[in-house]
Amino acid sequence: MERTAQILTPSQLNALARDLLEGSFPSVWVEAELGNVTRPASGHMYFTLKDARAQIRAALFKPKSQWLKFVPREGMRVLARGRLTLYDARGEYQMVLDHMEEAGEGALRRAYEQLKARLEAEGLFAPERKRPLPAHVQRLAVITSPTGAAVRDVLSVLARRFPLLEVDLLPSLVQGDSAAAQITALLRAADASARYDVILLTRGGGSLEDLWAFNDEQLARAIAASQTPVVSAVGHETDFSLSDFAADLRAPTPSVAAELLVPDQRDLLLRLRRDAARMVQLQRHAMSQATQRADRALLRLNAQSPQNRLQLLQRRQQDLARRLASVWQQQLERRRARLRHADIVLRNNAPQRRLEALRERLVRLLPRVDTAMARQLQRDQLRLRGLARSMEAVSPLATVSRGYSILTRADDGRLVRSPLDVAPGDALTARVKDGVISVVVKDRE
Repeated sequence: MERTAQILTPSQLNALARDLLEGSFPSVWVEAELGNVTRPASGHMYFTLKDARAQIRAALFKPKSQWLKFVPREGMRVLARGRLTLYDARGEYQMVLDHMEEAGEGALRRAYEQLKARLEAEGLFAPERKRPLPAHVQRLAVITSPTGAAVRDVLSVLARRFPLLEVDLLPSLVQGDSAAAQITALLRAADASARYDVILLTRGGGSLEDLWAFNDEQLARAIAASQTPVVSAVGHETDFSLSDFAADLRAPTPSVAAELLVPDQRDLLLRLRRDAARMVQLQRHAMSQATQRADRALLRLNAQSPQNRLQLLQRRQQDLARRLASVWQQQLERRRARLRHADIVLRNNAPQRRLEALRERLVRLLPRVDTAMARQLQRDQLRLRGLARSMEAVSPLATVSRGYSILTRADDGRLVRSPLDVAPGDALTARVKDGVISVVVKDRE
């Protein structure tokens, strides 16, 4: 029998099949169950990806397996990405993976990427809409768990670097179903109060599921809409959340966020001392120039004036020189006193000493609290009565009491302002002075 086709060896045929597989499937995603998991001394991982009806041999080589965030186990459901190839020696095809994650986290990751892409397309993360942080933060709101490591790191760094900063801790859940709504509400309240220079959102590291509260769409929109600059420090340096992208500044860790927000008091003290030395130098230079001008003026007077005028001007020059020296000395003493006072303030504002001073002040102020509260309550009562009278004057119920009524839709409670707001057959509610009447629209004009 004549053979017209090319005759191939097994190795040649396997090579052709391998090229065909690798060219047709350069990268695929597979969701499956792990089976036959082995990890020899080489560090590579070998297993099968299977479902109820089929299985695929798979390999994850050592450089990639070291980045896994979980320990693969028999029966675990995973989401894997890799390329198809063929092992020439046995003629078996397999999947060589470059990424693998737990299937549940994979779903979260896809949801995260889809939401991130949608918000980014809306311009929510655009650099031009981000607000600059103030040069000197005086009052800071920290929204985080009151018991987590993140709040301890932030408060420790702030106390060490700049103890004069006023910090308000707004406690919130940072994990769980209700965490996102609670964080969003606290953020909006802090922004509406106009009390803070910066708002810091922070928590420690964790899995994608642990950090999911900070991937909430409403939270991202609240951050973007905030009039107060927002700093996001969520998780570790490699963790990214939607709050990081929406915030005006993203810090890799809570501690770094605290360092970015305030200067180091040691640097401020050093700058203060340099400025003080420079001020003394300028004062001496000004004094020297003033003395030289006085000497030149005296010389001109000696050359141009009679003897009696010269003596008068000499006495005047001496008096002015003494006054100038006195003024310069007084200014120098005042500035030295201010420098000493600033040095004492910085030393006295160490956290422990400041705490003792605040305790003493609290003891002194306690007897005055009752009196002050009674006065404030009296003023608030008077103000409340005035507001009640004002509100009663403009209240819709006052209008109703004069014989008018208020129409609202029975299904959603919306106010009816025009015939166009209703249609024949709609059920309405008419509020009158002493009750409510249910009506049905027959016609409109």
